[in-house]
Amino acid sequence: MNIMMLLEMAANGFGERVAVGSHTGGLTFQQLYDRAGAAAGRFRADGVTAVAMVDVSSVALPISLFGAAWANLPFVPLNYRLSNDELSRQGERIAPAVAIADPSAVGRLIGLGGVEVLNRSDLLDSIVDAPVPEAGWEILGEGTAVLLFTSGTTGEPKAAVLRHRHLVSYILGSVEFMSAGEDEAALVSVPPYHVAGIAAILSNVYAGRRIVQLPTFDAAVWIDLVRTEEVTSAMVVPTMLAQIVERLDAEGPSGMGLPSLRTLSYGGGKMPRPTIERALQLLEHTAFVNAYGLTETSSTVALLGPVDHRDALASDELSVRARLGSAGRPLPNIEVSIRDENGSEVAIGSPGEVWVRGDQVSGEYEGLPSQLTAAGWFPTRDGGWMDDAGFLHVTGRIDDVIVKGGQNVSPGEIEDVLVRHPEVADAAAIGLPDTHWGERIVAAVVRAYESQVTAEELQEAVRTELRSNRTPDHVEFVEALPYGDTGKLLRRVLRADLAHLGDGSTL
Repeated sequence: MNIMMLLEMAANGFGERVAVGSHTGGLTFQQLYDRAGAAAGRFRADGVTAVAMVDVSSVALPISLFGAAWANLPFVPLNYRLSNDELSRQGERIAPAVAIADPSAVGRLIGLGGVEVLNRSDLLDSIVDAPVPEAGWEILGEGTAVLLFTSGTTGEPKAAVLRHRHLVSYILGSVEFMSAGEDEAALVSVPPYHVAGIAAILSNVYAGRRIVQLPTFDAAVWIDLVRTEEVTSAMVVPTMLAQIVERLDAEGPSGMGLPSLRTLSYGGGKMPRPTIERALQLLEHTAFVNAYGLTETSSTVALLGPVDHRDALASDELSVRARLGSAGRPLPNIEVSIRDENGSEVAIGSPGEVWVRGDQVSGEYEGLPSQLTAAGWFPTRDGGWMDDAGFLHVTGRIDDVIVKGGQNVSPGEIEDVLVRHPEVADAAAIGLPDTHWGERIVAAVVRAYESQVTAEELQEAVRTELRSNRTPDHVEFVEALPYGDTGKLLRRVLRADLAHLGDGSTL
């Protein structure tokens, strides 16, 4: 099944509803369908093999995504924050292609062989009254719907392949057709090149929910949009939620709150426990959802639902309270298994690597053999464990594990203790070279406002709650931690910034 069929169903089922834009005016589902068809006609005429986008979120995003699907071409949203050299290298890899670009980005791709650069406004203007071709998309779902380049922490980024059948499987397994009321609106503030941005377009179109786009995140603007557009659902990354909470807290008891917001989902990185606890207190009538997934799994594979959030917040039982830091339970159509380094399943409560299996799981990169096992499992490279109630606890990337004295130490468990300290705003733990121990544990800590907490106090807090071998050897106080725009902690950047604390320095 082609993802275009999701839009076709929406246009047939509720074509006059506003699909994208303000409640006072925007493209209807029928108009979105027609313009996607017109865009497909243009892409076909260009004779390209891919449709790229170097742009923030705008109405051109759903038009281009569905237009590419109509034309049986992969849609490739590129990270507009890349350097010119990085952007050029990715452009060369997908040529011949047409690239829809923000006006300010057009010049960055001009002259790149095999890439036709199309100003976003030119595309939108050219398809207003253009003819809509006959539906001619491939319906079996084997074609590539989306190519998403990974962050490329080592070497050149890989291009994750998401076929139509993967994305459609995710939507059909998690969204009910026409389930949204006419008054519902979803605020999308994640960038187009993140899998959550793609999933948000597809899921809200299929549900019949109006999409409100925020091109660049700003907490004050986000809050204002929720209020003025009467947004009922939104998705954020942890760093966004922290800023939203801070802003709402600053408004005080006399603030307006977010009365229209029924559901708030979050994901893309580790959520500090104090942030989600405060958010639950501030937005007591909002249903919170933690969504865990990867690009290679077509977005979400596990959910911590609204009831789980409220039950955990209200519980005095530590094991239940700890579920606020979990990824929840696997989706009904997804299997999750925790495996050791030999690929054997481990016991409940034991740590290992998270493996997932299901029809939405791609596990495929362009030009490389499938990463799925013979039995269809995808090893995620995320570490984690499963509790006896079936909740998945993700501890971080296996590559980030600190090996001190021959023992594996998860940065996540140290960070959990540190961020629960009332005088800590944020924290991260990394391993740096150490001649005697192999690696030493270094904690980068952002103090809370006006805090004077000392390194010794924080080391003692970790030592008290965890074993002594988990205690940071050094605590470095920093102004802020480095995060990517999708909310992931950039540990490689932090390691580079703190490299002087490795061998040869005085701790």
